[in-house]
Amino acid sequence: MIHKVLYLLISPPAMKLKILLILLCLSIAFSACVHKTDTLTNDGNFPPQIATIMITKCATAGCHNQASYGNADSLLLDSWEHLFNGSSSGAEAIAYSAQFSPLLYFVNTDPSLGTVAVPTMPYSTANRPMAALSKTEYMALYNWIQSGAPDKYGNIPFATNADTRQKTYVTQQGCDLLAVIDAEKNVVMRYIPIGVDPSNIESPHDVKVSPDGNFAYVCFYQGKYLQKINTKTDQVVGSAYLGNLSTVKWSVVNISPDGSQILTTDCDGSGILAAIDANTMTMEPSKLWNASSEGLIYPHGIATNATFDTFFVAAQYSNCVYKLIPNGFGFRSISLDGNKCSSYTDSLNNKPNPHQLLMVPDYSKYFATCQGNNTVVVMDAHTDSILATIPVGIKPQEMALSRSKPYIFVTCTEDGSTNPHAHGSVYVINYNTLQIVAKLYGDFYQPHGISVDDRDGTVTIISENINPDGPAPHHVTSCGGRDGWYTVYNLNTLTPLNNRRYEVTRDPYTADTRFK
Repeated sequence: MIHKVLYLLISPPAMKLKILLILLCLSIAFSACVHKTDTLTNDGNFPPQIATIMITKCATAGCHNQASYGNADSLLLDSWEHLFNGSSSGAEAIAYSAQFSPLLYFVNTDPSLGTVAVPTMPYSTANRPMAALSKTEYMALYNWIQSGAPDKYGNIPFATNADTRQKTYVTQQGCDLLAVIDAEKNVVMRYIPIGVDPSNIESPHDVKVSPDGNFAYVCFYQGKYLQKINTKTDQVVGSAYLGNLSTVKWSVVNISPDGSQILTTDCDGSGILAAIDANTMTMEPSKLWNASSEGLIYPHGIATNATFDTFFVAAQYSNCVYKLIPNGFGFRSISLDGNKCSSYTDSLNNKPNPHQLLMVPDYSKYFATCQGNNTVVVMDAHTDSILATIPVGIKPQEMALSRSKPYIFVTCTEDGSTNPHAHGSVYVINYNTLQIVAKLYGDFYQPHGISVDDRDGTVTIISENINPDGPAPHHVTSCGGRDGWYTVYNLNTLTPLNNRRYEVTRDPYTADTRFK
């Protein structure tokens, strides 16, 4: 090397210039090689084949990279971790559920391979022409998501801390799915296929999580089973057969304080209240009430006392609530409006028509949403007397209770709104003072299910969006129909946590959170 330097120093000027040019070219070439190596190692923590697609075709200038993702549906695709933050429309890739991962809809151009949505990605323009993904590339993404969407080390998204991970479960009536929302990122982390008849939509209607947070239970409005889901693994672990009892309109689930028993109602004119042993997932014949022997007409919402030996059941097309005592199968009707109890065969009346019941934490009183006259009636659980009748929005439906705040949240599905793209409201009632705390008119369309997460300080509000006049969804899932969505509110401020509309599949209906 010293000889080369001395030679350079003593060489004629022309020779010096030639050598300098050679060295400069070598320097540039070496720099280019180093830069190319950096680009190849920037894999975003994706497996190699997926990294090639994501980094070179998606996380590019003007699209889903750090500089421009804010204008690309807020979807950042420069790393595995960022992918699972989702977009302004919610989750884009859902582990083990390629069929319901919207990311795949927009990169697919072949309907025979799956759902196709526009605009096709990568987005191509005259100034920046981009080829659509090949079938091989699309199938690589599909198979990767279907196998759990692992990172390059094999880690599955949202798989850590299974015993303690906070989640909210949402029934998807139109697709026979149970959506699982991760509380930290607020996106759908899993879709659990539920039901037992793949040839028919069984319409999962209500979901409740056990007091210890270990299991979720789902009943079906058009199915014959009550199903049990392990909330650590998000797998169905049991089914109780109920089909020989009714015309099948299982509507509400209620769990005993110790988690050992489940109550469910068949909301039919010859309705049933049935009890199931949660451990064996079998019915308890000694705890079965039906219309022929007890006169239950259209039973729906359920509330119970602390010792789980007195049950209150809403008679949905009436002005009363049934109070049942298991010992001796006794029951009595309790009026919600001071008039004699009367039942009807349909909802075309202006009676209270109680839909849902909710007991307060000290078991002193319960609330009833009365969809017939747009009120919430508060009943004394001991004296069976009316404590208050609170006017709310149109068609009050579901309720959720906070324990960190003395609040009950009430969804009013058909309430009006000054926003032409919104429909429905949520009323917040102080369950100690029985006063309205707030009226929420947000990004809702037919809000129905609702759940409070006291641990993380949020409220999840579910919009069915089944009315064809509602907002068009960002995409249509593979099970068809109109997507619904959920919005997340701050429990302390009663304001939206963000401006995201987290889309889910068709007709999301009820919700419950794992750890109360």
